[in-house]
Amino acid sequence: MALGLLIGCTGPAEEPADPGLLLGFSQIGSESAWRLGNTRDIENAASEYGINLMLENANQSQENQIAAIRRFIAYKVDVIAFSPIVEDGWDNVLLEAKEAGIPVILVDRDIETEKEGLTTCLIGADFYNEGVMAAEYLIRKADSLGLDNVNIVEISGTENSTPMRQRQAGFADTIAGDERMHILESIDGDFLTSRGAECMRYLLDTYGDDIDVVYSHNDEMTLGALPEIEKTDLIPGKDIIIISIDAGQEAIDVLKEGKINCVVECTPNLGSELMETALKLKNGEEVDAVIHPTEQVFSDEMDVSAIGPRGY
Repeated sequence: MALGLLIGCTGPAEEPADPGLLLGFSQIGSESAWRLGNTRDIENAASEYGINLMLENANQSQENQIAAIRRFIAYKVDVIAFSPIVEDGWDNVLLEAKEAGIPVILVDRDIETEKEGLTTCLIGADFYNEGVMAAEYLIRKADSLGLDNVNIVEISGTENSTPMRQRQAGFADTIAGDERMHILESIDGDFLTSRGAECMRYLLDTYGDDIDVVYSHNDEMTLGALPEIEKTDLIPGKDIIIISIDAGQEAIDVLKEGKINCVVECTPNLGSELMETALKLKNGEEVDAVIHPTEQVFSDEMDVSAIGPRGY
């Protein structure tokens, strides 16, 4: 009887509380204002959506990212997301995630693989179209200035990274039919301010006054290159056309000063798309293979004083 009373007092067994979705995210690093803004947006979105976020900073190392993904697998997260620093070399660790039944989302950058089904989708910018938009601006600018010959130097992003390859391809494909356009050299600036400065010094030493255009794959490298140009008799934005990608606040401020001619937007605000996609995957729903945000171009063709705060 006592046992019966005890059982009666305890009531029926309660279901364990749903811990919610656990998302493991490996960020490339904190090399730029864009990357910091991207991390902040993902953290804010996770909080807004009530998602538990395990975030690891790889500090520009593929080895660190692979180790982080393996930790996520061992921790049995619901979904893994990462921004791959380069395109190659992910097959083994992603196969491990697949065998563990954990879906993987690519954020910001794509990968190269011969194996199918290692990732579920890509959330990020259309890098190829960013290169196209940069080239289309340059063609319009050359037309407006009546230029017969345009010598271009390209400071590209990290070698073999998705944005580097696609921004380069989109730009090159678009100017290919314009006989005025000539790329003197493309050099790897690794998306870093310091490397942008080093590359610009080399390009100025090598080509000097022959440079008509600097096409830089991100704002950080552009901002590193500008002081090197200003050390010469050349004026950025006037003697040399400056085209950048990202549209962070500092680059927009310099655009307003007239030292940059064009900045193509690459928004870092991908957090909401990532959280919504992760929730769908946990619930067994289908998701789009590629999710691109809408982006725009800011240039000296418009009233730049009307551009509002960028937030990154």
